[in-house]
Amino acid sequence: MAAAIYILCALTALSCAVLLLRSYFRRGHRLLLWSGLCFSGMFANNLLLMLDRLVLPERDLSTWRLVVGLAALAPLLYGLIWEDD
Repeated sequence: MAAAIYILCALTALSCAVLLLRSYFRRGHRLLLWSGLCFSGMFANNLLLMLDRLVLPERDLSTWRLVVGLAALAPLLYGLIWEDD
């Protein structure tokens, strides 16, 4: 059951990233770019979660997951603080 939830979360983050980035390339609003990059990082974070919990349960990848999660939020944080649009 946990595997299904992890997969659904990863697919949701991927679909959000695709939709946001596609909309950015069509309209050019910078906040869409930062949001799309954030959701791309969240997708990578979900992949690491599945790798950590399902594939390699004997290894602890929590530090790498936290680093990827921080890197995922950094573009959105930058866009919300320093963008003027």
